[in-house]
Amino acid sequence: MINFIKQSALPFIVLLLLAGCSSGQLSSLTTSEEKKSVEEVVLNEKGLPSMADLMKSGALPEKTLGKADAPVTIIEYMSLTCPHCRAFHQKTFPVLKRDYIDKGKVRYIMREFPIGRSAGNAAIVARCGNKDRTFKMVDLFLNNQPKWVSQDVRLDAIFNVAKKSGLTKAEFDHCLQDKTLVDNLNWVKMRGRKLGVSGTPTFFINGEKVRKPLSVKELKAYIAAHSG
Repeated sequence: MINFIKQSALPFIVLLLLAGCSSGQLSSLTTSEEKKSVEEVVLNEKGLPSMADLMKSGALPEKTLGKADAPVTIIEYMSLTCPHCRAFHQKTFPVLKRDYIDKGKVRYIMREFPIGRSAGNAAIVARCGNKDRTFKMVDLFLNNQPKWVSQDVRLDAIFNVAKKSGLTKAEFDHCLQDKTLVDNLNWVKMRGRKLGVSGTPTFFINGEKVRKPLSVKELKAYIAAHSG
């Protein structure tokens, strides 16, 4: 079985910080070949990438909600094991979707930044199979964190959450053997590193980097500042 336990594709230590969830250094955990597959990014004097670099995607299609031409684009780098990501999606995201995404004011892009092997396996499963249920899977994994997140990787617990989306055991096992998907998810995370992401949640709001879980009030203020 190809998964994040045996392949060490994303073996990151979970550290919980007040500002969010942070992962360990990437360099000692990734082969030089994998590092070369991600282009360098030039950051400006504020440590921010250009919008062109920020919007570049890899082989995996972007997971987006909202109009492509919305005046504000919010990119979220998130980990399914991060309690701060769960808090944002439970408390703030419903307002973001109802008042901004659904009304054509914001385009939202979700990108994976798995912290820990459990998060890596969950990210594979959420991206695999029926692509229309990725966001449903994300909600299930975030809302049910106590049932599957632990120091040890428990594939049975991950499956018990994933199956609520309609995923079968055969599909689940097949997903964890998809080396191409693992490699592509690695690219997303390594690209995030190049863009200056070091933990979750990290947001880029029209290019402005925000490294904390946003409250509804903070979210509205940032969107207003970038709405022109």
